[in-house]
Amino acid sequence: MPRRIEIEITSLQGDVATWRAAGAKMPKGVLNVELVPGGPVVGGVYRADIEQYMEGLEVVSVMPPKTASPLDPRQERIELLPSTKPVPDVVVTYATKGRGPRRDNDRDGARGTRGTGRDGARREDSRRPSSRPPRDGAAPSDRPDRPARTERGERPERTERPSRDARPAGRGARPERPARPAGPPVTTTHRNALLATLSPEQLPVAEQLLRGGIPAVRAAVAEQNKNATAQGRPTVDPVTIDRIAEDLLGRTNLAMWKDRAAGGIAAGRELRLRDLRAVVTSAKTVSLDDEARAQLKELQTSLTARLEALRTQWVEKLEAAVAAENPVTALELVIRPPDMSTRISAEMATKVIALVSSSLTAEQEPARWREIVTLAAETSIRRNVKPVGIPEDPECHALAVKNAGAIPELAKLLGIKVPPPPPIARPTRRPATRRPA
Repeated sequence: MPRRIEIEITSLQGDVATWRAAGAKMPKGVLNVELVPGGPVVGGVYRADIEQYMEGLEVVSVMPPKTASPLDPRQERIELLPSTKPVPDVVVTYATKGRGPRRDNDRDGARGTRGTGRDGARREDSRRPSSRPPRDGAAPSDRPDRPARTERGERPERTERPSRDARPAGRGARPERPARPAGPPVTTTHRNALLATLSPEQLPVAEQLLRGGIPAVRAAVAEQNKNATAQGRPTVDPVTIDRIAEDLLGRTNLAMWKDRAAGGIAAGRELRLRDLRAVVTSAKTVSLDDEARAQLKELQTSLTARLEALRTQWVEKLEAAVAAENPVTALELVIRPPDMSTRISAEMATKVIALVSSSLTAEQEPARWREIVTLAAETSIRRNVKPVGIPEDPECHALAVKNAGAIPELAKLLGIKVPPPPPIARPTRRPATRRPA
């Protein structure tokens, strides 16, 4: 269904005229000059009926611009006529004396005066007798007079509140830690070196590859061809651009990885372990040259040294927890190793199993018993744990029934059939986000 808009003629080329929406920045399309009554004029504004198609907009008919109304030839807005009713130039309202009426006694809404009726006579509230002496010499009220209000002295000047940084640190204040970089430092040395060796035809393609890969190149080509078609200029061949992009893809990926590796090497110990592992793992997706292999070897050496240090600390903490007979800490360490490839040794696993099994007795505190069972069910040694007993507690009994599949010895203590083990809970992986170039 066509819709009507106002268009402006931007140029004339024989029997074809280019147009754009009135007030727009770029031309929208072309139309036949025969559709314009009286012939088109560059800069003229007309009313047009257009149709929307997949290829773009098509002008169906053109009409002359809308003329001014005979009732309002100057196209002025509606005039607001001022009121002729005389009003005073200045309105003065005086404030009442005193502190004003009380809110709880202001019950006469007719005149807005507290305790006065329609005849103007003063009324006394029966619930709260007045403490003032009567005017006509009547007996005073039995209620003792209230003490006179003392005038408040001047309020001391308010001192400025000290800033958060100037306040003294409390007993539980945490020491400020130095901010660690979120990732490897961004360097562009190898990318700039690659761009300097390319020809003028390859340079824009390589820039798009560095920004977003092949999809970025294709999106840029589509946008360029769309603008060229609207302006009547020749378009580029997408197949040729794709061929150039495929030839440059390996070199651009290698340059980007070299920059990441150089940033990781420069960061040293300040680089987070997962970022270092990500740089080393991403080397499998590019074709490395001699320089890149040297960088990868240095990164792998650093990664191995850091992992060995973490594994040594983990083993020492695990041995200390077993020596202190602390099953909760030992199970937490078994659940969270320093690296996914780290496995607990058979000797240490035997010690942890014996410690956990001896702690799960009927005399154990119910809260601690439930904590140990919950942690043991998440470890890889859960099926070897053999609890001695179950406390006389409904929550412990329910937890034992729930984890009988993970810890088969609980089913034997309950006298029930061993259920199948629970399915392995696989963590959901987040979609990989591309770091800005």
